[in-house]
This record gives sequence, structure tokens and C-alpha cells, in this order.
Amino acid sequence: MMGTPRASAPKQPLFRLYRTFASALSALPEDILLIAARVFPAVVFWMSGRTKVEGFSIRDATYTLFEYEYDLPFLPHEWAAVMATTAEHLFPVLLILGFASRAAALALLGMTLVIQIFVYPGAWVTHGLWATAFLVVITKGPGRFSLDRALGLER
Repeated sequence: MMGTPRASAPKQPLFRLYRTFASALSALPEDILLIAARVFPAVVFWMSGRTKVEGFSIRDATYTLFEYEYDLPFLPHEWAAVMATTAEHLFPVLLILGFASRAAALALLGMTLVIQIFVYPGAWVTHGLWATAFLVVITKGPGRFSLDRALGLER
């Protein structure tokens, strides 16, 4: 019939607004995403590492934590405590600096998987977010604002 409005006609102003918003976001440099993917999970691991030490020594409570709560079936708790504490201090610094970024992200992804599978299997949402950030760095690299790029290790 003539003159009858279409019931399913889209709201054009809303679609235009969405397209404008999407276009503006796609114009942002990818490097902003890559910095965020490096820095935010790195800070989580760094802060966790800081709780495990006092000065330059691993706290006794850290060994106890690894013996009873973080007990891994394949590694003595003393080794696990030292390895995890070292990893939580080294790899976040590398990620933030953007040096050996893909390797650091891969190491922290491995640590995340161990935590997910053996320590806190119920925390899959948090671990999934960390893993996603690490996978972005592993697949895309650290971006322009990194030592890897400045040293010519990344294109």
C-alpha cells in the first residue's frame, strides 16, 4: 500500500552515529592497543611478585603459600616459589619496556595457563583476559613504542 511506513525501517541516525564512532575508533593507532596489552597484565604480575619478597629475599610466607595453596603436582614448592617470584619480576619489566616482548608474553601466558589449570581453575574469566592480552602481543608484536622496535628486533 502507498503511504504505509515500513515497520522494520532502521533508525538511520542511530546507524550513522555507530558508523561514525566505529570509523573514529578504527583511526586510532594500533600502538595504543599494543601498549595496553603489554602494560596492564604486566602490572598485575609485577604487583603479585612484589607481595612475595621482602627487600631482595623471598619471604618465608611465599614458600608456605607455594607448599599449601599453590602446590603444583610436577614441581617442588621451593622451586616453584623461586621460579614464579623471578618470573613475576622479570617478564613484566620486559613487557613494559617492550624488550623481548613476544617471549615475555609467551612466558606469562604459560604461567597463566599453569595458574588456571592447577591453582585457580575457577578464575577462568580473569585468566582469559590476561591470556587475550598476551596473545595480542605474541601475534602482533609490541608496537612502535618498544625497545624491540627501537633496536630493530621488530619491523
